Amino acid sequence: MARRQAGSTRRVGDGGSFPFAGASHSKSRSSPLLSICLLLLGAGLLIWYAYSGPGIFKSVKEVSKVSGDYSCTSEVQRAVSLLKKAYGDGMRKVLHVGPETCSVVSTLLKEEETEAWGVEPYDIEDADSHCKSLVSKGLVRVADIKFPLPYRAKSFSLVIVSDALDYLSPKYLNKTVPELARVASDGVVLFAGLPGQQRAKVAELSKFGRPAKMRSASWWNRFFVQTSLEENEGPSKKFEQAVSKGSYKPACQVFHLKPLH
Repeated sequence: MARRQAGSTRRVGDGGSFPFAGASHSKSRSSPLLSICLLLLGAGLLIWYAYSGPGIFKSVKEVSKVSGDYSCTSEVQRAVSLLKKAYGDGMRKVLHVGPETCSVVSTLLKEEETEAWGVEPYDIEDADSHCKSLVSKGLVRVADIKFPLPYRAKSFSLVIVSDALDYLSPKYLNKTVPELARVASDGVVLFAGLPGQQRAKVAELSKFGRPAKMRSASWWNRFFVQTSLEENEGPSKKFEQAVSKGSYKPACQVFHLKPLH
């Protein structure tokens, strides 16, 4: 049957009724190959554009830096220079409270005329040798911040906290935040996650005890009123001015509180 169909096609061609039948058949055979080549070429150009130019995939990569498991502790390190502009001499004795505090303390110690200490709320069994060295020197200690801090009132000029409070329930926040303000003489800077921004991974739940609770600015403001904590307006305005003049854009909420007297 196939032989007969081929024969009939040759007869039609020979008769001159369809002089371009052979050419049309050749195009139909080559067009799938041409389509595949064009498809591969287009895909290659799209990949090149996405990773070398200002394409949509580049935007997606940039957004991913401030979503998912974004760390406010890394945000603290980016904001050190701005905090110095806002607090001036208030950066002379700094206590950082939060996960990965060893990295923050190391950054602060590089600043001139700045002494730094840290409180790590969670275990540091997997910490590197540098972090363990800071612990052995007494610059970093592991302490449960749900209980009173082992420091006298106004032991530090400035207290910075990041990522730790997002994992505490209001029951403990009512005690912990005023405790942070107790050991500060110039103020407390609180870095908190944005709603929908951070979540603890399943593997981290055993470490943090509960998923992170990202609270809105209005929630925090109500909490500050209920716990008799006031905004530290002077440094807060200076910090905002410094932010507006530079390239730094906070990816976490930043609150400036007065110390307890």
